[in-house]
Amino acid sequence: MSEHVRVAIVGGGPAGLAAAAVLAGRVDGTVLVLERETAPGGIARHSAHSGYGIRDLHRVLSGPSYADRLAGRAAAAGAVLETEAMVTGWAGDRALEVTSPRGRRTVTADAIVLATGARERPRPARGIPGDRPAGVYTTGQLQQLVHLHHRAVGRRAVVVGAELVSWSAVLTLRAAGCRTVLLTTELARPELRLPLRPVRTRTRLAAIHGHGRVSTVELEDLRTGRREHVACDTVVLTGDWIPDHELARAAGLAIDPATLGPRVDAALRTSRHGVFAAGNLLHPVDTADVAALDGRHVAAAVLRHLAGAGRPGSAGVERPGSPGVELVAEPPLRWVAPQLIHPGGPPPARDRLLLWTTEHRRLPRVTATQDGRRLGSRRLPWPAAPGRVFRVPYALVRPADPTGGPVHLTLGD
Repeated sequence: MSEHVRVAIVGGGPAGLAAAAVLAGRVDGTVLVLERETAPGGIARHSAHSGYGIRDLHRVLSGPSYADRLAGRAAAAGAVLETEAMVTGWAGDRALEVTSPRGRRTVTADAIVLATGARERPRPARGIPGDRPAGVYTTGQLQQLVHLHHRAVGRRAVVVGAELVSWSAVLTLRAAGCRTVLLTTELARPELRLPLRPVRTRTRLAAIHGHGRVSTVELEDLRTGRREHVACDTVVLTGDWIPDHELARAAGLAIDPATLGPRVDAALRTSRHGVFAAGNLLHPVDTADVAALDGRHVAAAVLRHLAGAGRPGSAGVERPGSPGVELVAEPPLRWVAPQLIHPGGPPPARDRLLLWTTEHRRLPRVTATQDGRRLGSRRLPWPAAPGRVFRVPYALVRPADPTGGPVHLTLGD
């Protein structure tokens, strides 16, 4: 069985739902959102604490309320939200293989938006040695267990990580009646000032011990090499994000080796004509409201494509023979998104480049150079810190020569 829609959006999280809400009211044809879970909303759906919706909806909501609000907006605009629908592969350039309880079918579309999000690496992917007892979770696993399935966890928890998602894990543990006895991070300082002590910095989780259930964790001080055991019955592994990029890879899209997500231009176009990407698939990981703003941004590019403004070619082609200018993040910057810009063309979402740093700078200076020429240098009034996305004004690279070489971004004090 086959079906044709005007726009197919893979992923019913904030980015996908926000894109659907814009597109459904403005295109002639069906806007279909394919979500593999039983309800739309993404990670926010099982994050019961507040703090969602500040940037996009200009109000403070709990995660479930935020998810419901975005899904309601998309449905009210006329989008079709199909849940329990797994996209298992590609049947052509803009043709998706979909499997659901209703059967298998092929969905073709004039435009496809990949908004599959990101996930935390589980223990096997992190290579943590020791025993294999119960009681080890990622934040997402913990939140689903507590808020969706209303299951109990342990009594004493160690949270690995000290960033925003780590605090989310602490709040979830608290809701389950589990006390967080320690947060650990390999960084020299926490990503944010958590209202919780103790937070152990420059500390590595060396091993997990326990038979049947976690009993202790073994921690190593990275400065001295000293090890100690901390008693606990629950371990939550937070952060260490990776995009859900399997579908992008299966399509043969150009993948950025640093983010591991699809390589895109400022309009969020991928290397396949008519296929776009948005949200934390591109920059793992940012807040839900920023992902939603990405969804609104990509909708504008999809509308231009449907109106016939796009041209086939490499990622971000504005016109034949215009491949774009590459952005390169120099250490200690780890990655930049988008990876391509078109000087004189549309700017990125919110006029910001998104970067990730491995070192802390309290008042960072960012410099952009192209072919040995300084395009701009600016000291920013906000810090660059490991564990959070670092935002840089697009104006810094706007003077780039569209026929020149890559633009290099460097970070200084």
